[in-house]
Amino acid sequence: MHELSIVLNIIDIAESEAVKAGAVAVKRIELDIGKLSTVEPMAFDFAWKQAVRSTMLEHAERVTNYVSGKGRCTECGTVFGMNELYDPCPACGSFLSEVIEGRELQVKSINIDS
Repeated sequence: MHELSIVLNIIDIAESEAVKAGAVAVKRIELDIGKLSTVEPMAFDFAWKQAVRSTMLEHAERVTNYVSGKGRCTECGTVFGMNELYDPCPACGSFLSEVIEGRELQVKSINIDS
């Protein structure tokens, strides 16, 4: 379950920024997680609930934006929606494509309580 290490890194980032700003707690955190990032949402939610206990994020509202996958076919150049990393191009059927959206895994914003 790599989701736990991801959650712990997010907590470290948020707490570090909150401390720099002189905060006592994080009120809200917004995350962008790409649907092609290999983060399993249920495992992420479970890890989050356990890991935020007794941290500055314990009572924070978490907003998670799941970013849809998008790829570009390296054979014909078609840009298309991707549900899986190896979805074929709908125009030519090629499995050779580059992911251009959907691998995001970032803290978009943090609101603090000072």
